[in-house]
Amino acid sequence: MVNQGSSKKAFVFPGQASQRAGMAAELLEHDESARELFQRAGEVLGLDLAGVCTKGDDALLTRTDIAQPALLTTCIAWFAVLQQRGLEAAVAAGHSLGEFTAWVAAGALEFEAALRLVRRRGELMEEAAERNPGGMVAVMGLRDRDVIDLCEKARRAGTVVPANFNSPGQVVVSGEPPALEEVADSAKAAGGKTVRLRVSGAFHSPLMDDAAHEFGRLVAEAPIRDPRIPVVANATGEPVRDADSVREAMGQQMTSPVLWTTCVGHMIADGISVFLEVGPGKVLTGLIRRTSSDAAAIAVGTLAQLDFVMQEVES
Repeated sequence: MVNQGSSKKAFVFPGQASQRAGMAAELLEHDESARELFQRAGEVLGLDLAGVCTKGDDALLTRTDIAQPALLTTCIAWFAVLQQRGLEAAVAAGHSLGEFTAWVAAGALEFEAALRLVRRRGELMEEAAERNPGGMVAVMGLRDRDVIDLCEKARRAGTVVPANFNSPGQVVVSGEPPALEEVADSAKAAGGKTVRLRVSGAFHSPLMDDAAHEFGRLVAEAPIRDPRIPVVANATGEPVRDADSVREAMGQQMTSPVLWTTCVGHMIADGISVFLEVGPGKVLTGLIRRTSSDAAAIAVGTLAQLDFVMQEVES
């Protein structure tokens, strides 16, 4: 049960690779405020974002410069619906790109400013990926330490690092293709499984260094406020409560690993018992359930899921 009075909740927001064709179609059809939000986003970006998120194909949504503002806007639209229904949380967090959505939800960053930041973030990452081709592979079924060791051994073939510590038994590695292949082969030989992610570059790796440097200049100039609720940062797994720390966390994020398991563990230790994944898909819901069997993790990215959550809250 998800009881508003007795359960301490977290809003969590998915990152790139959770986008999908038609991900905003249902919400845009039924919610006027969502249509207004997408119109604002389209005006800021000079892009038919509503069309992208209702009719865009997977190829378009794989483009980092499109995927990032599209996913942020879709998630914020769902967040606004939850707010309209009176649902609040004690803390927020997001996976990679999703952390920027969390900053908006927590009031540290205005929606329009976040759109401009993530659009440029996506462009810089796409440009870096073109200069330094690479990818990302999820490794499942091995210990974190084992995957770290595999990356260290594979560096003779090129750059490769652990990029996302997603849950016990799932680590995403990021790097150049020959080194990624070596890690994947070694992981399979050690009894693990691998899945190549639908991303266009080696994110959260040294191959993004140039992009991170340029993005850091934008973050330094961004209009950032103290968040009204803490946001647990990917780079440290610790809650951030003031504007200076928000800026520092943003600057670290592009090349630092995503410590998602640590983020979830910190929130649970702080008393969070209900995680609401706000946006398309159920990626974070699955990761949280694998991290803790005691925590309730519920996706809110369809009207049926929204109705289920609100029924539980009111019961």
